[in-house]
Amino acid sequence: MSQIIRESEWDRHGVIKRMLDGITIPRMVRVRQNLDATRIESIPATVRAELSRPEIAATVRSGMSIAITCGSRGVANIAEITREIASALKAAGAHPFVFPAMGSHGGGNAEGQLKVLANLGVTEASVGVPIRSSMDVVQIGTLEDGRPVMIDRLASEADGIVVVGRVKPHTAFRGPYESGLFKMLAIGLGKHRGAEMCHDQGFARMAENVPAFARAILRSAKILFGVAIIENAHDETCRIVALEKGRIEADEPALLEEARSRMARIGVSNIDVMIVDEIGKNHSGDGMDPNITGSYSTEYASGDPAVKQYVVLDVDPASYGNIVGVGRADFTTKRVYDQADFDATYPNALTAKVPLVAKMPMVLATDKLAIQAAIKMCSELGGDGVRVVRIRNSSHVDEIFVSESLVAEIESSAGMKVLEAPAEMRFDETGALIRT
Repeated sequence: MSQIIRESEWDRHGVIKRMLDGITIPRMVRVRQNLDATRIESIPATVRAELSRPEIAATVRSGMSIAITCGSRGVANIAEITREIASALKAAGAHPFVFPAMGSHGGGNAEGQLKVLANLGVTEASVGVPIRSSMDVVQIGTLEDGRPVMIDRLASEADGIVVVGRVKPHTAFRGPYESGLFKMLAIGLGKHRGAEMCHDQGFARMAENVPAFARAILRSAKILFGVAIIENAHDETCRIVALEKGRIEADEPALLEEARSRMARIGVSNIDVMIVDEIGKNHSGDGMDPNITGSYSTEYASGDPAVKQYVVLDVDPASYGNIVGVGRADFTTKRVYDQADFDATYPNALTAKVPLVAKMPMVLATDKLAIQAAIKMCSELGGDGVRVVRIRNSSHVDEIFVSESLVAEIESSAGMKVLEAPAEMRFDETGALIRT
C-alpha cells in the first residue's frame, strides 16, 4: 500500500495546483542574527586538561576496561571529543571501548545504532578504540516504587564507565535535569528497555523520572566520571568539563542554565508561516528543536516563537529517513514522504509516547505548493502582509530569511541585521525551492 501511494501520480487532475496558483509568496530578505559565538580553540588540549585533573585522573587505574558512552545526537566534534577521551584513558594504561548509548534510536537494534555512530563520524578508525554494540541490558537496581533499573550489559561488565553528553534544554519537558549527563545515564545507558522504563509514565513525569533513574544508576553502576559538553548558538563546542561522579548531580543544573543562555533564538516572536528547509534527528531529537522553532510536541515545555503554520520541505540525509518532527508541520512535501523510513521513525515516537511527532501533515507535491498552502491559511492578511520566516534547519539560524513585511522590525532590533534587498523566492521547473 505504501509503495503504491509513493509511486502514484499526485494532483492528477490539477485541482490543488489551480486552488493555490493565485497565492502570492512574499519577497524575502536575508538576515544575520547576532548569536553567541564563544568556542573552544583546541578540543584535544581542553579534554587532556580536564581528564588530567587529579580528582578525575585518580579514578583510572592501569589495566581497567572502560566503557565510554556515545549518543545519537548531532553533537559538534563528537568523534574528536570521544577520540581524545579514549586517548587519555589509554595513556593512563586503561583499555577503553565505545558503546552506543541512545535508548531506542537507530531503529532500536544493535546494527542500527552502530550505523548511527558511523553517520556521526564515530568509527573504530576515527576514535582509535573498539566500538561494541548490543541491545542486551542487565538490571542493577530497583526504584522505590519497584521499577527495575537497567543498563547496557557490555558497560556493566567493564571495570568503569565514562558518561559523555551534551547539556542543553530538552524539547519536551522542563526541570533541573533535561538533556545532559543525567538523561544519558537514565535513557542512553539504559538502552531501549531502560528508555521505555523511564518514558513509561510519559513526559508529565519525566522531570521526576530522569533524576530517579540516574541517581539509581550512579549508586549501583561503576561510573567513573562524566564529561559534559556545552555548545554555543552556532552549534560549536564552547565548553567541555569533566565532573567527578559525586559532582554530576550537584553541578549539572548550573551547566543546563549556562547552555540555555547560549542557545540560538529566532528574533521574531510572532510568525504566521515558518518554512524549515530540512528536519532531522541530527538536528534535534524532535527533528527541529522547539526551543528554537516553538514547535513543542507536549504541554510540559513551551516558549517563543509563536507560529501559526509550519512548512517542512525536506529531511537531512544524515537523518537516514527518520522523519520524527514532521508531525509538528502543517504542510510538507512528497519529497519528505518518499524518504520516510517508518521503521526508524516509529520506535522513537512509541518509546517517548508522543505519536504527534510521527504523524503525517498535509503532503503537497512540491515545495512551492506546500508554501502556498501555508500562506493560504493566512490569506486574510494578503500575500505581502504575511509574516514569514525561513530557516535552513534548527541547528543553523545565524542567517535566516524573513518576509519583506518584517524588515522594519528587523532594522529596529540590535541583534539582527538585514544583509540583502528583498527578492522573490526562486523555484525550478519542478516547483522545488532553489536554496541559497
